Amino acid sequence: MLELRHLAKIYPNGVHALEDFSLSVGQGEVVAIIGGSGCGKSTLLRVIAGLEVPSRGEIRLGEQALVEPDARVNIVFQEPRLFPWLTVADNIGFGLRHLDRSVRDAQVEAALARIGLPGYGGRWVRELSGGQTQRVALARALVTHPSVLLLDEPFSALDAMTRAGLQDHLSDLWQENGTTMLLVTHDIEEAVVLADRIVVMRPWPGRILDVVDVPLPRRRDRNSSDFGELKRHLSTLLETSMGSQQSVLAQA
Repeated sequence: MLELRHLAKIYPNGVHALEDFSLSVGQGEVVAIIGGSGCGKSTLLRVIAGLEVPSRGEIRLGEQALVEPDARVNIVFQEPRLFPWLTVADNIGFGLRHLDRSVRDAQVEAALARIGLPGYGGRWVRELSGGQTQRVALARALVTHPSVLLLDEPFSALDAMTRAGLQDHLSDLWQENGTTMLLVTHDIEEAVVLADRIVVMRPWPGRILDVVDVPLPRRRDRNSSDFGELKRHLSTLLETSMGSQQSVLAQA
């Protein structure tokens, strides 16, 4: 279980990005985090990943406190951040360099098959489409079998059709691996497609407004009435969050 206990983050310039953020994420659970600009969504992921130091609070994975980057926690950013000087196979296998070459190659080939890119191992990153590049980034993050995968707007730069396909693909990968996932997204539909629970944040400082369960079977039917009703409920909550943001701006 991932435990976030009373996290706060105040930057040296005085920006109060997070305040009293507490959340328990169960093993194998997918939690989406949504909210307007200034809610501290990306800051939260960077703190969990050990890329930022919290001003207050504690992060625990199982019985251990996380105080620095940890091999059990991987992160995928909006930009794939692949190494252009390496082949697709070497990008995916970068975190497996400690393994014998034959074992590493076998795991990379299996990862390529799972993401629907068999035979792409010898290609260069520049030869891939945006959707293919993000698939490779997902494979690189999952091939080391992390306990927790953090996703920071991973599909936001893609067109709608490619994004929907990758959402379904990520859902399938999750069902294969059972990895605990925290997804930051601005896309309500994406959150409903992927998450077991959705955290709605309010800004300045970033804190939880509400936590909404998603009691829908997978794969989720985007055209169902239940799906649409949940999207409308979340839209209302986001409007409340944005209203609080406008109030803060008016008082500034």
